[in-house]
Amino acid sequence: MTPPGILNDILSRVTEVGRSLSFASDDRSEAKSANLRDLCETLLSRQGEATGLALGRELLDRYATLDEAGKRSFFHDLNTGFGVDREVLEHALAEWQAHETDASARALHFASEPRSQELVRRLNRAPGGILDLVGMRSDLLRAVRADPELMPLDRDFQHLFGSWFNRGFLELRRIDWSTPAEILEKIIHYEAVHEINGWDDLRMRVAAPDRRLYAFFHPALTNEPLIFVEVALTDGIPSAIGRILSEQRDELDPSTATTAVFYSISNCQTGLRGVSFGNFLIKQVVEDLRSEFDSIRTFVTLSPVPGLRRWVEADIAKGEDGLLPAPMREAAAAGKGHDGTPSTIDHLAEIAALYLVEAKSHQGLPVDPVARFHLGNGARLEQVNLGADLSE
Repeated sequence: MTPPGILNDILSRVTEVGRSLSFASDDRSEAKSANLRDLCETLLSRQGEATGLALGRELLDRYATLDEAGKRSFFHDLNTGFGVDREVLEHALAEWQAHETDASARALHFASEPRSQELVRRLNRAPGGILDLVGMRSDLLRAVRADPELMPLDRDFQHLFGSWFNRGFLELRRIDWSTPAEILEKIIHYEAVHEINGWDDLRMRVAAPDRRLYAFFHPALTNEPLIFVEVALTDGIPSAIGRILSEQRDELDPSTATTAVFYSISNCQTGLRGVSFGNFLIKQVVEDLRSEFDSIRTFVTLSPVPGLRRWVEADIAKGEDGLLPAPMREAAAAGKGHDGTPSTIDHLAEIAALYLVEAKSHQGLPVDPVARFHLGNGARLEQVNLGADLSE
């Protein structure tokens, strides 16, 4: 039988250890991130397929419990602790310098790959892994804005996603009223240009005979649209969006349509930003519409100009060193037109055209992101429509 004094001493020690254990298992961000780092090392060291799948799933599930600080800490661990294996790289470099063969060049290429890329590949094998990785990159993009040092890790994700989501894997689907409700609800949620105000509004966009909606899907994300485009079949090039979205509009017999108007394109997955879909989507839809309707010969976008005000204000501040000629600069600075409203600013159409075509970034590309996208895909600026969107 243990004497009372010794028993009390043991209990006291157990209590202290318990406190210590409780402190060590506290869900602090850094502690959770460290545990994940160990899991990543284990995942990279395992060769068994079944074990790797289970471990990858566990790692992704644990990652999902992290707060923002924990995720940033985890990303820093990946960025600094799972880079290039320098010993392997140095050996491959020495082989290349000694022999300069195609084989040694390929070996050098693979040796220069950071370990983080292989880690992401193994996570992708876990059940449901690809959707979780898209969500993880969405978190990473937020972290990069606060800490640009994480940019190399983001390039790893973008490199891999560019392969996994290339056009060869994508499936084009037309979305109509028979599409499963789960997907239709996501279309309502993801619409980024012209808000869809409930089911009646959606029905008008996907079920009307002179309207079309097409989306790209990935075989691993069956019910998750990646990007979608909305199309109106019309008898001419419209000058305003109101006519297209109006509930009171007269429906057009699609067999008489002469023009396909791409009036909204929405990327659905933030984590796939920078992976090119829109170019392929629009061109694929053009081909599908051409094969369905002989009468359609004109394909046009009706696009917003999101950066105009910001650019004009910056150009005005430059004075004579800016791009705007004096009459345009003075009219824009006044902020109102001949009838007192901003939408009738004198020279506004010329200002917009100058901005869309002549305003360039440091890389020599159009400053406006919408213009950069469409002009880069081979379109031309056809017309500038004043007062084209008078909605709130």
